[in-house]
Amino acid sequence: MAALEFSRRYAMAHRLLADPQSKCATPHGHNEFVTVTLAPKAHFVFSGANHLARFEDIKRRWHGWIDGAVDHALQLNEADPLIDWFRAHEPQRMARILTLPGDPTTEALAAAFFLKLSAFLREDALPFTVESVRVEETPTNAVVLSRAHFDPDACGAREGSWPLRADMSVNDF
Repeated sequence: MAALEFSRRYAMAHRLLADPQSKCATPHGHNEFVTVTLAPKAHFVFSGANHLARFEDIKRRWHGWIDGAVDHALQLNEADPLIDWFRAHEPQRMARILTLPGDPTTEALAAAFFLKLSAFLREDALPFTVESVRVEETPTNAVVLSRAHFDPDACGAREGSWPLRADMSVNDF
């Protein structure tokens, strides 16, 4: 079976705190693309349907999550003081704040996407594994995270945290 690949575009905003001299310390936004590659768990064999699963079944939750939870989310470090400001002044917006342990870099986002998509595939019992996640931050910058260079079990994701859950969450509030 051939690998499957599909892309989605979303808008986002973030800021990075670890390097206060960086221009990325000021909140700003990007229009990003995420492209995922799924590897089949079985080899291709000509048969009636000639696929392991329908595209719409494979993409339904992933695209729904990107469109409904990630698009136009504010990405913040879990320690960012803006979170407390939103809690106090605009608590209704908390569901639209995507949080990560450490700065919300493109690398960290790719890892979170890899974990979330893996959770969706497992829960839906789809016969694929995530082979790679590519996040294009700008037309000249992208991060590609592949199974060969990423160990989901050793990445430091906390047990039960949002990237590991097959739900529509982007934080643990």
